[in-house]
Amino acid sequence: MYVAVKGGERAIERSWDLLSANRRGDEAVAELSVDQIREQLGLAVARVMTEGSVYDEELAALAIKQAAGDLVEAIFLLRAYRTTLPRFGYTVPLDTEAMLAERRISAAFKDIPGGQMLGGTYDYTQRLLDFSLLAEGGPRTANVTAASTSAPQQEAMPRVLALLDKEGLIEQEKQQADAPEPGDLSREPLMFPVARPVRLQNLARADEGFLLAVGYATQRGYANSHPFAGEIRYGEVAVELELEELGFAVEIGDIDITECQMINQFAGSGDVPPTFTQGYGLAFGHSERKAMAMALVDRALRAQELGETVSSPTQDAEFVLYHSDNVEASGFVQHLKLPHYVDFQSELELLRRLRAGIEKEAQREQGTQAADQTHEAHEAQPEPSEENAA
Repeated sequence: MYVAVKGGERAIERSWDLLSANRRGDEAVAELSVDQIREQLGLAVARVMTEGSVYDEELAALAIKQAAGDLVEAIFLLRAYRTTLPRFGYTVPLDTEAMLAERRISAAFKDIPGGQMLGGTYDYTQRLLDFSLLAEGGPRTANVTAASTSAPQQEAMPRVLALLDKEGLIEQEKQQADAPEPGDLSREPLMFPVARPVRLQNLARADEGFLLAVGYATQRGYANSHPFAGEIRYGEVAVELELEELGFAVEIGDIDITECQMINQFAGSGDVPPTFTQGYGLAFGHSERKAMAMALVDRALRAQELGETVSSPTQDAEFVLYHSDNVEASGFVQHLKLPHYVDFQSELELLRRLRAGIEKEAQREQGTQAADQTHEAHEAQPEPSEENAA
């Protein structure tokens, strides 16, 4: 806290008032409601929920409003609130193959079981500003009706990668009967070596921009990566919780998620023939960029377990996982704004002493050089002759 700043606590309270006023903005403009953020800024809400590790659209929208649109701050707020919540148990694994898909595409196959579903996407837009949006209720929004929006696909669609699985061309990722229970990153610190389930938890909470940069680096050659988007699907899945008193799982709700399975080449080994391997990504809401980047980074971090040479920081689990959390990174960077008077004064005093020592040494050397020059000049004078001496 800036207790040393003039005004002390009163200055801090005044800062809070200014923050609130800045967040509200011009009072002549209607205040942005939480419902508006939730309904109209859905992609921002999805990111805050994913990296905040809480699936609650209302709370994520509230955090965005409170943070004045700073998504990293909103993620911090939501994750801090998460720590106050009781835990009732763990849900059973999501059955994403039974997803009611609103969007589902594959860049690896043209024809896939169930067909390609484009859904709503920016992929085919021209990225030109739509000035009609400046007018509230403009023509582009007024003509959209509920009947014209894409409805989720009601039939479960098999995975695209099953086409490769039939020929044995892709690795099998099946849960082993003797596999240990996955760790819980929200309750246990990150320890190395880290198992893939915990690694995926870390990547799901990781900053989207960081993952995007690392994933991009793997494509540019900083890993043995030549990826194909095997399947990306977005839609609604059921969440089930197993109740001990009933002896079976019951559905407690539905959530929207985005899932990505990335296909990568693998040269094989002495035990495994050449085949395709996978990178996996999953995020809350409509978060394709995050899920894709996560899948790219997941595959890069599998280098050691697949027997590949670890030759790049993008394949170094400690480098990637330790620096991917935006809450931790933001805190460590922004703590530099807090008072460091004692630390700085000690370094300032050390620097002054070092410079004083250097200056003393320089003066001493200058004095030595001047004495040497005087001695050399004296020696250079000619000896008086006997005649002149007489």
